[in-house]
Amino acid sequence: KRFLRSKMIELYINGSSGRMGTTINDLVNANDEFKVTDNLTSADVVIDFSHPSSTNKIINSCLKHNIPMVIGTTGLNNDVLENIDIASKTLPIVLAANMSIGVYQLKDSLKSFIKKNKNRVNCSIEETHHLKKLDKPSGTAIEIENLIKDEDTLNLISLSKTVSHRKDDISGIHKVIFTDKDVTYTYTHKAISRDIFGNGALNCAKKVIKLQPNLYTFERIIN
Repeated sequence: KRFLRSKMIELYINGSSGRMGTTINDLVNANDEFKVTDNLTSADVVIDFSHPSSTNKIINSCLKHNIPMVIGTTGLNNDVLENIDIASKTLPIVLAANMSIGVYQLKDSLKSFIKKNKNRVNCSIEETHHLKKLDKPSGTAIEIENLIKDEDTLNLISLSKTVSHRKDDISGIHKVIFTDKDVTYTYTHKAISRDIFGNGALNCAKKVIKLQPNLYTFERIIN
C-alpha cells in the first residue's frame, strides 16, 4: 500500500513540454490538490502524455519505484500495450485514449442508438486534430469503431474507413454518422479546450493512487 508523501499529491508529468503536458501543468498551478515534481522518485503518481517510446521507458521507471500511472499517450503498438498489461499486475494503471467526460457520454449515446436500431445503416467516423498529432486515426476514433463493432450484435451496421483530418490547432473533433434509406443521424464531440482532457487526467490520477494493481479504463474510473 502506498502512502502520500505530503498533503498534496506529487505529480510527475511525462511529456511535460507537449500540448497536454503544458495544459496539465497549468491546471495544477491553479489547483490545491496537486503539485508538479521534476523528481520521479518523489512522485505519488505519473501522468503520461508523450510518445510510445517514452511511454515504454516511464513504465519501467514506475515499476522500479512502485508509482501508479495514468497513460493518455496514443498510437501505442502491441509491444507497448503488452508492457502496460504486464506492469498492471504490479501497479494500478489507467489507460485511456480520451479522458473527456463528453466522449464517455458520446459512447453511451452510440450504445443506445445501436441497441434501438433495427435497420441496416451505413456508418462513417471522422476525426480532426491539430497538425502535430501524428497517429491516424486517433485513439478515440479507434475506440469508437471497436465499440460499434462490439455493440452491433445483429450485424446491421456497415462501417466505412475512418477519415482523419489534421489542421490548425484543433483540440479534437469526433463525428459519427449513421445513414439509412430515410434519415441521417449524426453524433459529434468537439473539444473547445484541452482543459477537459487535462481535468479528466487529474481526476484519474487522484483516484488511481487509491486502487489496487490492475489495468483500468476511463469509464471504470469515473463510475
